Amino acid sequence: MTDTSLASMSAVEMVRGFTAKTLSPKEALGAVLDRLDQVEPMINAFAHVDREGAMKAADAAEARYQNGTPLGPLDGVPVSVKDMLLTKGMPTRKGSLTTDPDAPQDTDAPAVARARAAGAVIYGKSTTTEFGGSPYSSSPLTGETHSPWNLSYGCSGSSMGAAAHLAAGVGTLAIGNDASGSIRMPASFGGVYGIKPTFGMIANWPPSSAGILGHTGPMGWTVEDTTLLLRVLAGPDVRDPYGLPRQDAVLAADPKAGVAGLRIAYSPGLGLVDPDADVRAATDAAARTFADMGAEVELVDPDFSGLFEAYNCLRICNRAASYRASGAGNAREKMDELVARVLDQAKAYSADDLIAAMRHRETLVSRMKAFHETYDILLTPTVAVAPFPLGTGPQPQDEHWFQIEGRIWSPYTFAFNMTHQPAASIPCGLTGSDSNQVPGLPIGLQIVAAPFRDDLVLRASQAFEASRQWHHPVLEPAA
Repeated sequence: MTDTSLASMSAVEMVRGFTAKTLSPKEALGAVLDRLDQVEPMINAFAHVDREGAMKAADAAEARYQNGTPLGPLDGVPVSVKDMLLTKGMPTRKGSLTTDPDAPQDTDAPAVARARAAGAVIYGKSTTTEFGGSPYSSSPLTGETHSPWNLSYGCSGSSMGAAAHLAAGVGTLAIGNDASGSIRMPASFGGVYGIKPTFGMIANWPPSSAGILGHTGPMGWTVEDTTLLLRVLAGPDVRDPYGLPRQDAVLAADPKAGVAGLRIAYSPGLGLVDPDADVRAATDAAARTFADMGAEVELVDPDFSGLFEAYNCLRICNRAASYRASGAGNAREKMDELVARVLDQAKAYSADDLIAAMRHRETLVSRMKAFHETYDILLTPTVAVAPFPLGTGPQPQDEHWFQIEGRIWSPYTFAFNMTHQPAASIPCGLTGSDSNQVPGLPIGLQIVAAPFRDDLVLRASQAFEASRQWHHPVLEPAA
């Protein structure tokens, strides 16, 4: 077995090897770090790597396996953390030049603490766009993160580093967060799996700069690995007022139960905007696959009227207040202008506008609860467009981050931040020779269920993953 294949070994396989003592946590970590060294100069997926701390954690895990006392199903498995989440012993810069490089490093975010308590080996901080406020695969702090599928392209954002290193075979698990699609869009563009669980399923602290739109969640190369990480991360924390009691019934449900008999709605455009032809073709084929597996699939759009107005108000007002409170707003010249523009945009909103947006969010929640009285699962494209080249972004006339030359390209993800539903992105195909981008770029399918039905998202994801083969892109180190 080569180091490259060991670095991309699934967490389930790693733990099996640790338990049988045919593989050690130190060997697994060494292979991941070797692969990181090979590809990091090409993809730029990490804001920080803690080799010494990770090796100490791997040493401790190895001793536990030798003593027959592993901490849990992910003990000894390398896991990265997005550089938006506080991580003890590592800087948390949030992709911004406005953050303090010498800030104390003595606190773990709840998800990081849970992963560490379960024995996961935290080895580095993956890149993020500034404050998670942009989807364009770059930040003022770390520059551009490149897609392993094509180095001229990005992995969207804001969890672009996680998607890039998972696709490149640098480990199989990552912790991200998602306030508008920041797990699912990079999962789609990066050709990996990611899930935004039900709001509050994983405790979140410090609060998201996007307020109650923000979720923490896992990303991985396989659904099974990602499910294991979700089970480890889930649970409340006294610092999070919205943290839910641990949902053991949901977390223990069998993700391999299949989809036969499930009622599935397929909405190619969510009633908001039509996707590109190659995206539509890939998600149409995915919907047919679910029908072939015994699900009842119907073409139907839920009602998301009023989404844009309410979302824009909530996002912009929350982010502007957060940037002002943190002091970043006083260093605007150092910020990504796409991120900083909310400081001006927020001035157009009144208190009445904010209350109206909050009430409309509640209306959307009620509509989707009614929708899921009929349908167990909703399928949509994750993103309306194929991955685009690095350097692509809004033009001066584009008011919002999800517009490029007037076109709305990513409305399908933030709809479910508004409704707090569980939603995942899973690879469902590649662009072809007739794509408006280059061929061979990943396309994602979004799988959504009602709140607290994360088990259905995982079931549908597992069934779909088992229905087709998926391979890492070929990314060889430069000679």
